[in-house]
Parts: sequence; C-alpha cells; structure tokens
Amino acid sequence: MKTAAGTAERAARVAFGRLVGSLAARGGDWAAAEDALGDALVRALERWPSDGVPERPEAWLLTVARRRLIDGGRRRNLASAREKDITLLEELRRHPREGAPDPRLSLLFVCAHPAIEPRHRAPLMLQLVLGLEARRIGGAFLVKPNTMGHRLVRAKAKIREARIPFEIPDVAEWPSRLESVLDAIYTAYSLGWDAAFGDDRPRLSGEALWLGRLIVELVPNQPEAMGLLALMLYCEARREARRDTAGAFVPLDDQDPTLWCGAQMREAESWARAAGQQLAKTGVTALGRYQLEAAIQALHAERGRKGGTDWESLTRLYAGLRTISPTAGALVGHAVASARASGPKAGLTLLDQLSEPHRRTYQPYWAARAQLLVDLGRPQEARSAYDRAIGLTEDAAVRRFLAERRERL
Repeated sequence: MKTAAGTAERAARVAFGRLVGSLAARGGDWAAAEDALGDALVRALERWPSDGVPERPEAWLLTVARRRLIDGGRRRNLASAREKDITLLEELRRHPREGAPDPRLSLLFVCAHPAIEPRHRAPLMLQLVLGLEARRIGGAFLVKPNTMGHRLVRAKAKIREARIPFEIPDVAEWPSRLESVLDAIYTAYSLGWDAAFGDDRPRLSGEALWLGRLIVELVPNQPEAMGLLALMLYCEARREARRDTAGAFVPLDDQDPTLWCGAQMREAESWARAAGQQLAKTGVTALGRYQLEAAIQALHAERGRKGGTDWESLTRLYAGLRTISPTAGALVGHAVASARASGPKAGLTLLDQLSEPHRRTYQPYWAARAQLLVDLGRPQEARSAYDRAIGLTEDAAVRRFLAERRERL
C-alpha cells in the first residue's frame, strides 16, 4: 500500500529533475520551476494523507506546480496553459518539434549551449535534467560538493542572464553540442552502475541507455554516439555476473562469462562495428573517447570466447585513451592493464602519476594500489591502501570484498 509521505519522498528523489526540466522547458525559468515543484510537494504532504495518493502522483505534482507558476505570474507564456491532469508519460514524451520524442534529450542540448562554460555543462545536465544532487555530481567529477554547488549556481545564473532560449537547437547545431551531452549520459550511466545494488538509482542506468538509443536515432552517423551506446551495452551485459548467489561482489576477472547477457553483447558489438564503419567513411583513422572505451570493453568480452584477456592490447588502448581523455579512470585502467602485461612495478609507476588532489577521493586508485602493493610483497603499505579504498566505498558488497582481501594479508 502506498503511503503519502513515502510516495512524495520517492517522487522528490527520482522524478524531481525530470519534472523541473519539463516545467522549465515551457517557461524558461529554472528557479521558478524548482520553487513551484517544491510547493507542490508540500501540498502533496498536506493533502494526500486525507485525500489518498493519486493514481499518477508525478502527473498530479506536475499539474499543481504548473498552476502554481500560472497563479504566481512567473511567466506570461504559461498564462494560457491548459489546466488539466495529464499522465507523466504524455508530458515526458510531448515535444513541439518532430523527431525528438523525449524532452529530456532536448534539455540536454539546451544545457550544452555554447554560452555555458564547458566544464559546467555535463554537471548542469545531471542536476537539471536527471535530478541528481550536487554531492553525487561532485563525486562523479572528483570535485568537492560545495565547489560543485557553486558551479551549478553560476551555470543557472548564466542561463538566466544570457537569456538562453529553452528550445531545441537546429539539427545542424547538434553535433557541436554532442560531446557534452554524451559525457552527461555516460556519467549518469556510471553513477547508476556504481549504485546498482544500493537503492533505486539503477534507474539512472536505464535512463542513460534510453537517451543513448535516442541519440543514435536522432543524431545519426555519429561514431562517438554509437561508441557510447556500445560501451554502455557491454557493461550492462555483465550486470548479473557482478554478484554471486549470496550477493557477494565478483570482480571482472573472476566473473563467469556464461552469465553475461548474449543479446546485449551482440548488440554492443553491432554498434561498435557501425561506429567503425562510419568513422571509415569520414576518412578519420583515430578513434574517439567512447569508441576507445567500447574497444576496451570488447577486449574484456573476448574472454568469454577465448578464455583469456589480451593485456598488452588493453595497455595500448588505455594509453591511447589517456592521450585524448586524460581522466583518473583512464590512468588507473592503464596502470592495471600494464601491471597484468608487464608486472606490478610497471603498474605502480603509472599509478604514481595521478595528481594528489585526485588521489584523495578516487576509490579505484586506492583499490588498484592496494592489490599492486600486495603483488610487490609490501603488505603494510597494502593494508593502508585497502583502508583508504574501503573508506571511500559506498557499495556494501564491494566494501566486504576489499575487507576480506585486507584480512588475508
């Protein structure tokens, strides 16, 4: 049985960003949309206990928030809006231009407007379109929550001050904004993937896949978009193998390939091939970031057919990835692959290249460092690294896995 408080709390956590985005897309004022939806949630907590939870809670909130905007005179263009209950599905799929069936996708492109500073675009999309909080976004970009909060405030102010229109850009402008959109989609997928066994955040992975499919349909012939979809599908195919029957974490090298989803693997391969074919048509030989990451996952998938992993090829792919996308994740992946191909000392040398600020909060760095120190016969240092990795891990199953490895020392 649905409780009023529980339903309202879940709507605020899961759908707030989508609903604010829908309201702002029509009125052009993020702050007013957030205020209106906040008031609607308060009204829900006041009325639902006595009136009962509506059949479509999110549609109810959307209608009340829209009326709040109209009554407050926030935007004149909302004055003639039709005041009737509509389903959330209808609202999210409605769009004024043909060819873009999901307003969230359109809002992603709005957040990628050239007037918005590049480093602010993906975080802005994650908050305003997908409803993530500044703390979670900051963690994804290795930035302190307060710093990320300030960046998001500045980005919203820029939208207001520059009067950036809430409209879909012409199709010709989409490719120039595509990189930021792909970054936001992949970050959303990664956050949902990391939290896959925590709470209801797996919906982020589902939404990211949905948006990834829309991208390749609506912005065709873009190798990087195809590469991103292939990358996400390769990862998604392994979801069920990440835990054993008791719920314990299973690292990639120990996963049973027969548990990988064959249909998703085949679809990932088809999109990876399509990306390569499209790239060849353009005469470009260098792979983009997401094509390289998809190629890395494809090599891992080869273990299901060949029984082993080509670590030397993985090392080369990660080296190429670091050249075009020098992220902490690429460096750690390069170090791990290099350690498997050339020994733990080579891997540790690469790990030491990660800057000090990123080391402090990046859990994969400490987990990888701990294992390499074990392999080098330095147990005391390994214990310290394991302690750091365990302290930075939110997933309870991964914490147990790391703690067990530490105890074996």
